Amino acid sequence: MRDGQPLLGQTVIFTGTPKSEEVFELVKRYGGMPVSLPLIQVAELVELTDELRLNACPTYDWLIFTSQSAVAAFGAKLVRYNVSAESIPANIAAVGTRTAEALERIGFSVDFIPTVFSADTFVKEFNPSETDVRRILFLRGSIAGVTIKEEIPFEVDEWTVYITERANESIGSLVDLLQQKQQLNVLFASPSAVEVFSEEVVPQVGWNGYTIGAIGHVTEKALLEVGATVHVRPDTYTLMDLVEELARRKEG
Repeated sequence: MRDGQPLLGQTVIFTGTPKSEEVFELVKRYGGMPVSLPLIQVAELVELTDELRLNACPTYDWLIFTSQSAVAAFGAKLVRYNVSAESIPANIAAVGTRTAEALERIGFSVDFIPTVFSADTFVKEFNPSETDVRRILFLRGSIAGVTIKEEIPFEVDEWTVYITERANESIGSLVDLLQQKQQLNVLFASPSAVEVFSEEVVPQVGWNGYTIGAIGHVTEKALLEVGATVHVRPDTYTLMDLVEELARRKEG
């Protein structure tokens, strides 16, 4: 192993929707080869009620975003209807630093981020004074869980701003690559990608012969439930930290 390149000769496969080139550059810096083979794809959900819902946003005390995909879809609606972030005075909550950074890029200031980047930690830690909270809006994806809606002790409205679908075109390439079984690492960023992988890829290649990484405890749980062994999971739930943790494992 070359000094400072613990991923030398390693192929690192990302099964989620790519958000930036930064994480791929980190893999390269460590000597590895990043491969993007997303098993899910997201797209903004455009509906006739979008302008009406945007115009209602200033009436909420908090807007909650749990993903960069939600921010991207919301940002697209702001541009489409010429609505500025400054016209929405609500407090902003974000699950994760990357989500917060995405919000800041479109003009919002983030008021709350949970210590662990997951919905279950969010609902435990999100506890503003009841006098400050009258209305909350959760900007969500089509397959978001019920945790935010049901476990925050305030009334929560939901707005589905993007949809998540299977990206079946990656499955054949992923199977071909995994059948080589040579220094391969597969990283998962969501239970949705785990579901597609377990149903479409595992029957052909199994769960052995490659290193498996999960971005957080929810994705790790999904992997364990379908029979996988999780080798790598970072304490901070970002793809950058997942790659860093993978590098530490390979170096060790």
